[in-house]
Amino acid sequence: MKVLLDACVLFPTVLRDILLAAAKAGLYEPLWSPRILEEWARATVKLGPGAETVARGEIALLTAAWPRAAILPRDGDLARLCLPDLNDIHVLAAAIAGSADLIVTFNARDFPRHTLSAEGLARQDPDQFLLYLYLRAPEAIRASVASVHATAQQLAGEPLPLKPLLKRARLPRLAKALVASGV
Repeated sequence: MKVLLDACVLFPTVLRDILLAAAKAGLYEPLWSPRILEEWARATVKLGPGAETVARGEIALLTAAWPRAAILPRDGDLARLCLPDLNDIHVLAAAIAGSADLIVTFNARDFPRHTLSAEGLARQDPDQFLLYLYLRAPEAIRASVASVHATAQQLAGEPLPLKPLLKRARLPRLAKALVASGV
């Protein structure tokens, strides 16, 4: 399954790392466009000095790990598509150009289901998507989350309870499923 990741799901570190760990586990093929990556880098400026430099380093690692993930939208699609937020047309156009099955985004309002279905696409928020992957491959998602959790704790220098960490990453349903399963 090919999945286009919107900038809003790449910007939060814990969420991005869980999504990419699931991709590394072979649960889906990630896609993005150079513009999506640029939006992510520019969004980090609000985190303070040096944040954009760190993001650009992470983007370099990401593009090296998935060299075929970067999709250039076609001019014809950019010209013909219409969305409530014109600034999101490039996201839909990249999904179409990459033959994506799904767009993972928090911006449901900007990607109406009827518009996406006309293009053979669907949309899910990251919590829905990761819960779907968890139900299909629970061990792979448990391992992905455990790895990201361990890294977050190491960086924090203290124990971080999993459920609040996932809730802050806007993954409450995944957190509930993992806690219910004894993780």
